[in-house]
Amino acid sequence: SNKHDPRAASRFSELNAAYEILGEEAKRKAFDRGEIDGEGKPRFHGFGGFGGRGPGGFRPEGNFESFTWGADAFRRGGGGFGGFEDILKEAFGGGMGRAARGRAGAGFGFEQDDFGPASGPGGDVAASLTISLAEAARGVSKRVQLPTGREVEVKVPAGLADGQQIRLKGQGLAGPAGRVGDLLITIGITPHPLFVREGADLRLELPIALHEAVLGAKVRVPTLDGAVELALPPGTNSGRTFRLRGRGFPGKAGKGDLLTTVRIVLPERSDRELEELMRKWRDSKPYDPRKAME
Repeated sequence: SNKHDPRAASRFSELNAAYEILGEEAKRKAFDRGEIDGEGKPRFHGFGGFGGRGPGGFRPEGNFESFTWGADAFRRGGGGFGGFEDILKEAFGGGMGRAARGRAGAGFGFEQDDFGPASGPGGDVAASLTISLAEAARGVSKRVQLPTGREVEVKVPAGLADGQQIRLKGQGLAGPAGRVGDLLITIGITPHPLFVREGADLRLELPIALHEAVLGAKVRVPTLDGAVELALPPGTNSGRTFRLRGRGFPGKAGKGDLLTTVRIVLPERSDRELEELMRKWRDSKPYDPRKAME
């Protein structure tokens, strides 16, 4: 049919080159970095981006531990594909995504929606940045390194929630028409050993001694801004929650509260004097805290 058609032969050659790039990890990575085109031929990048760091200035060892590039970093019309997506799209129509993924191997995923016109915008780069709860509460600036080797400063505003995104305009990949995509950073917040966030409020479990619960006491309570003092009234039950206003997490309506729930903790070792006191108290002043449950 198209056996002797020069155009068909040319497209078949391009398709073979595309599959060769997808199937070989080294070539695929070189293609992702824009070092080769859809036929596997080297691209010229000029002389400004090397700086002794290898092609494009990329230094894998320079990336921050808390900054991770997502597996699907190159999105719609992503820079570097050139005419590559047109070849695959023409050959397979709307169903090429899964077939190409199977040939390419793990770590390189794209679907039909990832293909835009050759004159489309640049590609967005997806990444994740992990910060602590305290950094999320007060806001923080982090310097991160892009795959090109260039460093950018990411300003994380106070009050962001786990999973929220920051968009840095023009920090993505350049498209065929010269338009540059964005850098999309998903914020991850590491769990805190003491506090649990609930919207703008924080929750804390505070251990107290038996005598503090019985007699009342002034105890120090940790917060994200430093310790504060809490007055426990005499006869404080385990499980009672105290609200420390304005000691929570930043929100749209201001800072939330710190909800502190006290837990009575007995001595680790048995104390004969305490045991004898409890026996006398039990015999002279019996009471049943579960009576209301009957």
